[in-house]
Amino acid sequence: MRAFPIVVCGCCAVLADAAMMQSSLLHGALTSMRAMTAMRATERDDDEQRVVVPPQRDSFRKIFDGKDLTGWQGDTAGYSVVNGELHCTAKGKNLWTKDRYGDFHLRFDFKLTPGANNGLGIRMPGDGDAAYVGMELQILDDGDPQYATLHPWQYHGSIYGVVAAKRGHLKPVGEWNAQEVIVRGSRVKVVLNGVTIVDADVQPFADGGTPDGKDHPGLRRQSGFIGFLGHGHGVWFKDIELKELK
Repeated sequence: MRAFPIVVCGCCAVLADAAMMQSSLLHGALTSMRAMTAMRATERDDDEQRVVVPPQRDSFRKIFDGKDLTGWQGDTAGYSVVNGELHCTAKGKNLWTKDRYGDFHLRFDFKLTPGANNGLGIRMPGDGDAAYVGMELQILDDGDPQYATLHPWQYHGSIYGVVAAKRGHLKPVGEWNAQEVIVRGSRVKVVLNGVTIVDADVQPFADGGTPDGKDHPGLRRQSGFIGFLGHGHGVWFKDIELKELK
């Protein structure tokens, strides 16, 4: 039998090539879809296995609730609560916590009026001059001309009579300042507007005497009240929070 050659016309070849390409594309699409389906299934499995960790809350607690003077004692008549802020009036004297604290991290904001003079009492027993029977950290508009000749240990942030603070980090009068006080054992650290202005061990002063030449038995105290020490000027406080250190 004679063999006849098979002749494929150009049109048929083109159609064959197109069919082959379409088949290849369809196969690729199906492969991609299967891969995506498998990936989504894996993601679902991962989501089911993933443990959601709640955001960590720091252990600071408010010791002034912004409503009233619950938890405070002393000259409650000399202080008022206005718009969630604690206001030491021009007649305000000493206001201190009902709870005692030993080692702690305290943070608060304060705003000075021109020439304002106040103090932060720590480890104070309640009676007596907190600068000596406890420790007093100065709160002072120390840029006011009336304070031009103070001793170094009298300016803002200083441990009164004991340790001088670095100066120049207060904001202008009428603006809010942020301050932190960390007390652990005999070490006292004061941070003003993000700058460490005091970082001192008071034990050497308790043992060997202080720059002001006076007795400071409060340097040996291990715990006591925390308070604001008014000296006849208006000062504002807010966001007063504390964390006890173990």
